Amino acid sequence: MRISARNRLKGTIVEVKKGQTTAHVRIDVKGIIVTTAITNEAVDELGLKAGQEAYAIVKASDVMVGLDN
Repeated sequence: MRISARNRLKGTIVEVKKGQTTAHVRIDVKGIIVTTAITNEAVDELGLKAGQEAYAIVKASDVMVGLDN
């Protein structure tokens, strides 16, 4: 599959938590937890489970990151 997103963060799924329509998937990327929000349907179609390798794909024209000081 070819995608235009340039930012792919490879990690391991640590948790999949489904809500009514949206699931939060937590991925450990080199010790940093990234939380993604995708549909429950996508979780089921992809068969996402804790312990699997996965990519968090960021597709945006601008991404801002802030740090607490």
